[in-house]
Amino acid sequence: MAKSALDKDLKKVVRIEHATHDLSRSLATPGLLIIFMIGSIALASMSIAGGPLSYFVIAAAVIAAYMALSIGANDVANNMGPAVGGRALSMPAALAIAGLCEAAGAIIAGGDVVKTISRDLLRPDVGIDGVQFVLVMMAALLAAAIWVHLATFLNAPVSTTHAVVGGVVGAGIAAAGFKIVVWPVIGAVVASWVISPIMGGLIAAALLAFINWAILERDDRVAAARRWMPVMMALMISVFAMYLMTKGLKHVWDAPLAAVLGGGALAFAIGYVTSRPWVQRRSVGMENRRKNVTGLFTLPLIWSAGLLSFAHGANDVANAVGPLAAIVATAEAGASDASSVELPFWVLLIGAVGIVVGLALFGPKLIRTVGEKITKMDAIRAFCVALSAAITVLVASALGLPVSSTHIAVGGVFGVGYLREFLTNKGVPNVAVQPNARFLEPSSLNDTPEQALENYQKRERRKLVRRQHVLGIGAAWVVTVPAAALLAAALYTLMRTVAG
Repeated sequence: MAKSALDKDLKKVVRIEHATHDLSRSLATPGLLIIFMIGSIALASMSIAGGPLSYFVIAAAVIAAYMALSIGANDVANNMGPAVGGRALSMPAALAIAGLCEAAGAIIAGGDVVKTISRDLLRPDVGIDGVQFVLVMMAALLAAAIWVHLATFLNAPVSTTHAVVGGVVGAGIAAAGFKIVVWPVIGAVVASWVISPIMGGLIAAALLAFINWAILERDDRVAAARRWMPVMMALMISVFAMYLMTKGLKHVWDAPLAAVLGGGALAFAIGYVTSRPWVQRRSVGMENRRKNVTGLFTLPLIWSAGLLSFAHGANDVANAVGPLAAIVATAEAGASDASSVELPFWVLLIGAVGIVVGLALFGPKLIRTVGEKITKMDAIRAFCVALSAAITVLVASALGLPVSSTHIAVGGVFGVGYLREFLTNKGVPNVAVQPNARFLEPSSLNDTPEQALENYQKRERRKLVRRQHVLGIGAAWVVTVPAAALLAAALYTLMRTVAG
């Protein structure tokens, strides 16, 4: 009797502890958000000199902080999703690595694309005054943040760059009409909707097909891995070295083409020499099974995911703070000329911290979507997606083609998924369903109706890419620019009315 009463009391204590833990977690999220927003306001208040536009800067800092949170919740999933889906990283480890690399990339090599936002999208000769320019940037930033937030809620990875572009264009048109927009740039953005996922998917599929042919389909997979794994790792190191020189470190060092190619060749040689003994050691006594060979790709995948996050932080932080920097320059100098725009450190800090906080609080949802819900991943497939992302950006940059890192990464996931589906279904007979029939007509005269039904059921089970995600994500991509533009135009009109 006493023991039963004690057990009941202990269960009550455990339930109270669980309830307290859940309550503390539910309160932690809004608490962190409030602290971050207050910190952003404090930074803006201390850093901006007094003036008639200083209040706009404080408001813009809050909006930029919101945008940084949205980027962390949505965009970073493209780098870490495949690694988590491939079981190379647990969710906490992925969040820690992504947060560290994103912050390092943003603070150390934060790319200054403020001039691109102001100069390439809007015509400088179409005159708008300082207040109008500030409201355009604020409306664009807020519209982009709201759209990315909505996409995250709907589990759709979208391009934050496209959202910002759409926001600037929509607010600009609301302020000065269609003549203010540089339309060839918008045409290039639209082209990237098609170019980015196709290039990413084809390259990822080609890498996976090569690994299948060179390693996984060999009788002695271990010997094949010893031969080709150092080459794949050297290629990864070379590609990411060139990727960082051309993209991630662009703000720190504008490397010439010869330096990029030379650095890539040197990185390949170093990567091959250092990775070959590592592969030899790891493969000693390894069983000749796909699962064991796949484990060799885990460490390269982790490194590639971290490097992608570093480069992402260096470049895409400007999507959050670029318009804020333009507003700060206008408030301080009274000019909206892009040539006068700089990127203050406090502005960069808001973007870096916001991305990390948004990733930690809201990132896991999209990470699971990209890494687990589109198609089944493992370390090899995830490695192909990560490497294809870097290769695609390099090739597109060399050819002058506009691409989106989000579209590339998700396109890579689709690419490896559809290749797996093609290889798995290869040789499976087609089966036609007859209307109002109790069985399926066989596609071959040698098949009985029962065999045809079995083949049809197997064929249905072998759809390895979830079609609903293809349609949903594709639709989100297409509507991002026009949706952000319409929302920004409405917000600009509202802000202009309130500001008088």
